Amino acid sequence: MTAILADPVSEVVAAAEHLLARRTGAPVTLVDPVDLGGSGRTIVLRVRVDENPFSLPRTLVIKQVRNSFDGGAKTVIAQSTDGARSFDSGAAFLREAVSYQFANALAKDARPGAQLLASDLNSQLLVLSDLGDSTPISALLEDPDPDTVTNTLMAMAQAMGRMHAATVGREGDFTALLRRADVGHYCDEISDQVGRVVAEVPSLLAELLGVDVDAEVTSQVDRGRQLFSGGRFRAFSPSDLCPDNIIVNDEGVRFLDYEWGGYRDATLDIAHSLVSFPGCLCSVDLTEERASAMVDAWRAEVVGMWPALADEAELGRRLVEAQLIWVWLSTYLFLPEDHSRIAAVREHHLSIPRAEALIVRWERLARAADVTGNTAVASHSQQMVTALRARFS
Repeated sequence: MTAILADPVSEVVAAAEHLLARRTGAPVTLVDPVDLGGSGRTIVLRVRVDENPFSLPRTLVIKQVRNSFDGGAKTVIAQSTDGARSFDSGAAFLREAVSYQFANALAKDARPGAQLLASDLNSQLLVLSDLGDSTPISALLEDPDPDTVTNTLMAMAQAMGRMHAATVGREGDFTALLRRADVGHYCDEISDQVGRVVAEVPSLLAELLGVDVDAEVTSQVDRGRQLFSGGRFRAFSPSDLCPDNIIVNDEGVRFLDYEWGGYRDATLDIAHSLVSFPGCLCSVDLTEERASAMVDAWRAEVVGMWPALADEAELGRRLVEAQLIWVWLSTYLFLPEDHSRIAAVREHHLSIPRAEALIVRWERLARAADVTGNTAVASHSQQMVTALRARFS
């Protein structure tokens, strides 16, 4: 008879013990599970290794994607940059496992997050190194000391740059891992979503705000879209770079959750922060000085790989186009009255009302475009700010 364990936590711990025992060839006992707060479809635990025959770390983190909580359905509702929507959780798990496998091969100081110690694709289980005592970056970004906030943002940008520089030219390795895990045929969820954004936002702006988009802006939006599948500066990205997925520990800034991990133009990552995390409603007080310091910290890490980014005009132009596509995405997500999507991201620590978030993002884009002399995007952004203020007043 097979014993039925009392709760999902016990099931996950038992599955991890079984996986590690297979890997080490000896029994492994895990005790004192602590819930680290996974989403509705995942369980994430910190456990202590009680029996440690092969010098495993004293503590581990276990993550399992659970499909059985909704009656065994393979399609679940999850939070991503598309809000609450259905997607294949199995594909997302495989992409995350592959991303961790890929990151394992990087030098420790360039590894963006935890080390993968073991995985089981059938049970959708990951055993990861424990990043130890850490502080959510959202807490540091709320610090009353402005220097702490600035230094934290620079450290985050610098960590991004180290990750990008370490993964340049290794896209073939990542793709080979995807194919080996049988996820090479799965589409890039975020890239596909951005394609919908480009197609649907003009009619959305016309219908809800009375704003028409001219051909030059549309052309630049399309160039921004191409950064997801092409671009000159391709590097690995965890992709889900919300502050809730970023921590700071003794080793520096670390990125969590790689379900959307993959290769794209690296300017998208730094631009994602400059418009204050467009996939959610998080907001950070980004002065011009802070934004400039972030860009400089990131560029210092990657310019050796991409000397073209030493050119201020070239970098500025590319960052505006990357910011433009992100702000369009944010508008696509949060301008319509989609209450379930909005509620899903209002729980984030740095969340602000959607009207404020959208206006701030368009204002920042207007300033960035104006500085670089991009009159088409600057004018479009100012028009959007005016229309949004009128709609939400």
